[in-house]
Amino acid sequence: MHKPIHFSAHALTVMRERGLDAGWVATVALAPLWTAPDPRDPAVERRFGVVPERDGKIMRVACVEDALEIRIISAFLDRGASKPA
Repeated sequence: MHKPIHFSAHALTVMRERGLDAGWVATVALAPLWTAPDPRDPAVERRFGVVPERDGKIMRVACVEDALEIRIISAFLDRGASKPA
């Protein structure tokens, strides 16, 4: 069973502004194709995944996961992202 996902106020704002569906964000957060640490905050993990509904673009979801939940901090379509080799 998956942990509950909670969206920060910032995440909800940018998702609305960028036309990102909460389901897409949740899918990437729960089952990323790859992850990377955030270079500025060790508590934050960057999770990446493809969004077929947006022409296969890569979405980056910044989140903090603890024992109880996954908290989404931000999300956007990352034009510069490429899966590491």
